[in-house]
Amino acid sequence: MYKVFVKEIPIILSTEKNIGAHYTTIPLKHARFKKLVKKINNGELLYVNLYHKNAEKLERFLRKKIKVVEAAGGLVYNDKKEILFIRRNKKWDLPKGKIEKGETHREAAIREVMEETGVQNLEIRNFLKTTYHVFTRNKKFRLKITYWYEMYSDYDGPLIPQPEEGIKKVRWKNFEKSQKALQDSYENIKLLFPEEYLTTHPNDRVSEV
Repeated sequence: MYKVFVKEIPIILSTEKNIGAHYTTIPLKHARFKKLVKKINNGELLYVNLYHKNAEKLERFLRKKIKVVEAAGGLVYNDKKEILFIRRNKKWDLPKGKIEKGETHREAAIREVMEETGVQNLEIRNFLKTTYHVFTRNKKFRLKITYWYEMYSDYDGPLIPQPEEGIKKVRWKNFEKSQKALQDSYENIKLLFPEEYLTTHPNDRVSEV
């Protein structure tokens, strides 16, 4: 299953015909992807499932229908088990950026984290997952495919936001602050976190009122 986010609304691509009563299932061969994106942008569509029994054809369909920009980034932990966040476009995000020609996904992920945050001594621990979202560039739709890695760093020096990338802040956040940041983040970023980061204790919610 793939989730392609358009304005925080996921287009589902799956090998299952029925994924919920709210969803309209469209066979992949009948899907007009750009028209679906426009309907979501206009608020005309919320739940759609693009179906094909062959999982390999799902991403192939995406790459054929819309121009792809590939990126890589990191979910970075330190010795205190804090997580590295950036503040960009009035949202909390994770560092990531476009893969340059000749780079591997892993090389690009490390370079982008370093450039956007100033953090050094990065070590990739695991591949996390790939996320997908649609954005607009020069009035044309683009599909950003981002490869995410879990990283570790023992760096305790200054954090340096990259202003030319629109980054206003860089912060290490503990568990509780990470939970709060994710309430002001993107749906595709939330996919990278364990479930406990996405649910707050009832007492925490009361104290925020």
